Amino acid sequence: MPDPFAGAPDEALLVAYANGDGQAAKVLTQRLLPRVLGQATRILGNQTEAEDVAQDAMMRLWKIAPDWRQGEAQISTWLYRVVANLCTDRLRKRRGGVSLDQVAEPLDGSPSVTAQMQTKDRLTALSDALAQLPERQAQAVSLRHLEGLPNPEIAQIMDISVRSVESLTARGKRALADIMAGRKAELGYDDDEPE
Repeated sequence: MPDPFAGAPDEALLVAYANGDGQAAKVLTQRLLPRVLGQATRILGNQTEAEDVAQDAMMRLWKIAPDWRQGEAQISTWLYRVVANLCTDRLRKRRGGVSLDQVAEPLDGSPSVTAQMQTKDRLTALSDALAQLPERQAQAVSLRHLEGLPNPEIAQIMDISVRSVESLTARGKRALADIMAGRKAELGYDDDEPE
C-alpha cells in the first residue's frame, strides 16, 4: 500500500494531524524527532535530558497543531526554536558546566575502544568549551556548525538578524578556539588535521 504522505510537506502533515489523522503525526515524528533529539543532545550533552526536551518539544507541536498559522514559519524552524529555548532553560538551571558523566556516549560505532575514548574526550571537551561561552554564542555555534543550519534559519530560530547570527557565530568560534588552543595534542589532533 503506497504511503499517502510520501513527499508531503511538514505543514500538510501537521494540518492532517490537527484534523484527526494519527498516521500524519507518526510520519511527522519520524521526520523531525531525530533532528530535534540531535540538537538537544548537542546543546545539553546529556542523552536523558535531551530525550525529555525532545519529547516536550514534540508535545508542544501537537498542542499548537490546530492553531498553526500556515505560511508564517517552517515547522522545523519553530521546533528548533522551541528546543533551543527548552535547552537554554535547563542550562540556566544547572549553570555549572557539563561533567563527564553528563556527556552522551558517541552515537557512531567507532572501530576500537581507543577511538571511542578519543571521540568521547573530544565531545566532552567541546561540550565543556560550549558551556563556557555566553548562551547565545553557544546556541548560534551549535545551530550553525553542529546542526548545519543556514544563517537565515538560525536568525528565525533565535529571533535575531542574520548579521547578529554571523557576529555571534564568529565570536563563538574565536572563543572556542581560544578555550581549546592548548588541548590539540591531548585530544589527538595533529597540526595538519582540521578540528
